[in-house]
Amino acid sequence: MRERVLVPFDGSPLSQRALERALTKHPDDQITVLYVIDPVLAVYEVEMKGLPAANTWHDRITDWADEICAEATEYAGEHGCEITTATEIGRPARTILAYADEYGIDHIIMGSHGREGVSRVVLGSVAERVLRQAPIPVTIVR
Repeated sequence: MRERVLVPFDGSPLSQRALERALTKHPDDQITVLYVIDPVLAVYEVEMKGLPAANTWHDRITDWADEICAEATEYAGEHGCEITTATEIGRPARTILAYADEYGIDHIIMGSHGREGVSRVVLGSVAERVLRQAPIPVTIVR
């Protein structure tokens, strides 16, 4: 039976390593890459990427999420694997856990951290929260 593997992905080097781990260790399993748009940091993301922050911020950050998911899909294709991608809006740890529960995920593989600088301080450790609260196996990639 195929295992359902969730890889929270933000395009950072550690999330790429987590995806690589999932692809190499679970090539025949169902891998889903999840990009979480944190509404608290969405405006910051838009400004840092030089996108207009007017009333189109939601469209812009959604476009950014689509680019991140496309990057993950391309990377998986280079490894001869197919993945599913999803984008959700919410606080990252809570959203990852809710997604895993809703979709019957068997295993989460994620980077130890993704963001750097001020946004990492604001976020705290998403990986730590997921690791402590998940009722399923969680692999943290460094």
